[in-house]
Amino acid sequence: MAELLLVRHAQASFGADNYDKLSDLGHRQSAQLGDWLRGTGWVPDRLITGTLTRQAETLASMGFSAAPERHAGLNEYDFKDLLNARFGGDVPQRVQRDRKTHFRALRETILHWQEGGLPDASESWAEFSARVAAALRFVTQTEARRVLVVSSGGPIGQITSSVLNAPNPQMMELNLQLRNTSQSRFLFSSRGIGLTEFNAIPHLHPVAQAEMITHS
Repeated sequence: MAELLLVRHAQASFGADNYDKLSDLGHRQSAQLGDWLRGTGWVPDRLITGTLTRQAETLASMGFSAAPERHAGLNEYDFKDLLNARFGGDVPQRVQRDRKTHFRALRETILHWQEGGLPDASESWAEFSARVAAALRFVTQTEARRVLVVSSGGPIGQITSSVLNAPNPQMMELNLQLRNTSQSRFLFSSRGIGLTEFNAIPHLHPVAQAEMITHS
């Protein structure tokens, strides 16, 4: 059996004009994870990210030397586009700036999207699901024994939900639990794939600093 380690990107720049960039804390979280993995002897022989800056910066700050592959199916759904589709292009400032309000609105929006709503969105739920499934095939059809993937909450939630054969709404429940630089582990072979660990952050607990544990 080979091992797939799915890592959610580190803290990005919530509330900034450009969310798709790590914060200073995000770079520290990433470095901590890379150090922890090397300390446990877990060194990947295949590295993959999506094409988003926050994913690439997370992997770069982890400090592995091999050049990563990229697959756009690992990219997050476009939450700004989905919220614009829901609110007719006039997303309330509170939804944009207040974390609690933002994620409550996002959860409601995704559930509506999954049911076939938001026809004006640039990507349908079916298209999102299909590209994530294609990405999972890409990362697991390999001779590598340890595959490290840096992705985002939506694709990780969807992959986990699909592996568990859970209903669509479960994807968003998993998505909202995911912490920055958390690890979700899977074992896979030609016979299938199974989940062994979800949303783990052992690399952050020894730091004993609450600010190191973030969700966005």
